[in-house]
This record gives sequence, structure tokens and C-alpha cells, in this order.
Amino acid sequence: MLGIDLDRADGGFNEDLRIVATPAARGLAQLVLRTDISGMPLEWIDYRESARLYHQEQVAYTCGSLLYKLYGGMNARTGRRTVLEVNSIVATIGHTGNPGNTRHDYVPPLNNQTLFRRDAYICMYCGMRFAARELSRDHIRPFSQKGTDVWTNVVAACRRCNNQKASRTPEQAKMQLIAVPFTPTYAEYIFLKGRRVLADQMEYLLAHFPRSSPLHARIQHWLS
Repeated sequence: MLGIDLDRADGGFNEDLRIVATPAARGLAQLVLRTDISGMPLEWIDYRESARLYHQEQVAYTCGSLLYKLYGGMNARTGRRTVLEVNSIVATIGHTGNPGNTRHDYVPPLNNQTLFRRDAYICMYCGMRFAARELSRDHIRPFSQKGTDVWTNVVAACRRCNNQKASRTPEQAKMQLIAVPFTPTYAEYIFLKGRRVLADQMEYLLAHFPRSSPLHARIQHWLS
């Protein structure tokens, strides 16, 4: 399995979204996937936060592959330089302050970036793929008809289709949705918030997606 560059996808690059495991792909800009001690995905963290967790002995175990080595000062007793090896996935102990892994009724916050990624940058009316800047958030049942701003009532739509639909439901506008909107689980939301998701991180997150998740097919389409 290959990784995926969601930053490039945001910019409308439909080709070369795949990330091949090379030293360049494992620089300090690459984020680490943090999980709790049971293995549930929690968040993305940078190398500074990773170093802090290691230093405070909050890392219970690691998964995935070696991302980078962080070099510290010289040990006065041994005369050796401190080297910290950071893996792509770290499981941590202690309180996270993150409600997604403790509340079964947790609903991830809705924003355009994760919405467009959920819908694979495809207009849910015409079926064409667009860059994020060319998409808009469409409310299936508009506010004027008591619609709400929730995951199950919004889809990505190109500006032409959004203007054509206007303040109507798809039925009223005689337009058909090509997929049913859904609320991401917390693991799905962590993926959608990613920037450059490496292959081992991708595989780990996919294992926590519901089997019926539309993201399985959409990710495969991205990588095909």
C-alpha cells in the first residue's frame, strides 16, 4: 500500500498523489500518528510534540517505520550523544483531552477542508473532480427550508451545480446526488485531517474504519 498526499489533493493535483517511502518523504515536516495505549487513533503530532512525549516517558510503544532520528546533547556520564528515534505511529499513555476516543456520540467538527476530502473533491451532483478552491459547501436541505449545517446535510458541490440548485432541495431542482453524505467516525476524521499520510499510517487508520465506509473506495480511487 502507498501513502497519499492530501495537501496536493487540496490543490487540485489529480496525479502523483501517491507517496513512496523514501528518505525525502520522512523529513521533519512529516507528522506522526498518535494513538492511545489501546491503539485507537488520536491525532497528528509534529516532531517537537513527539520528542516531548518520549522525554516525559509517555510513549508506551511504537508501530510503523522509523521516520527520523533527533539528536540531542552529549551525555556527561557516557560521553555519547543522545539520539531519539521517532516512528511513524506512537502509542501513548495518560490523558489526551481528546473526546473522540471516549465518547461514542462524538461528532467531528465540520469544515470545508475535511468535507471536500470526505467527498474526494468530487461534486456530488455532476460527478466531476475539482480543486478545493473550486468547490463549495452545499446544504442538501437549505437553511430556508429548515436545513442544518451538519455532516449528513452537506456535500461538496462545484459552484455551477450549487448555483443551479440554489435554495432548493435536489428533488425540487431535479438534480440527483451521486452519493449519500455521512458523518465520519473519529478514525476517519483523523485521516481526513492528515497532510501527507504514509503507507503504514494509512494501513493503520484503514483498519479502524467501518467496513462499510465509503472512504475505502474513495481512497483506492485516489491511489489508482
